[in-house]
Amino acid sequence: MVDLRNRNPAARRDLRRMEAAALRHIRGVLQTAADRPGGQGERWVALTRWAAGIIFLIFGVAKFSDHAAELASFRHYPLPAPEVFVYLVGVIEIGGGLLMITGLLTRLAAVALAADMIGAIVISGLARGELVSLTLAPLLLVAVISLIRLGAGCWSLDRRIARKAASGHGRHPDIRHRLIPGGRRYR
Repeated sequence: MVDLRNRNPAARRDLRRMEAAALRHIRGVLQTAADRPGGQGERWVALTRWAAGIIFLIFGVAKFSDHAAELASFRHYPLPAPEVFVYLVGVIEIGGGLLMITGLLTRLAAVALAADMIGAIVISGLARGELVSLTLAPLLLVAVISLIRLGAGCWSLDRRIARKAASGHGRHPDIRHRLIPGGRRYR
């Protein structure tokens, strides 16, 4: 990790400019997605969901596969129980990443991952100056906030479930079709 506190002001300013440009670009792409439902924009939303989900999955798996290094890093943060937080963040990132990749409960997963990214930005980014928490975490935060606003996009289980429910082919019990004792249908 690179400590930004030891960098010169010009390098910090350049990093902030690049980050702001990247955030403007992401906002523009996602606004285009919001303006064009069912078309190319929905594909951008799905690609954003997949990319963010894969990144979260990779970082979540690292919390378990390289547990000693992650725990050493978490011990530097002002957390009451770093041993617990490493596992908690790992589970949130793996579970949220898988939900986002499949497009199931996307908005709920995005809320949990947004909280995770806010914590990463505040605790490891601003407090300790870790580069990944000051560059990648804000981009992921913008992505998950956009997914909270726009939904899962095309090619998602959320969309498939919504279509099935709207078409009437879902398994929603209706009192008019229930059997009453004796095998007759209730009308």
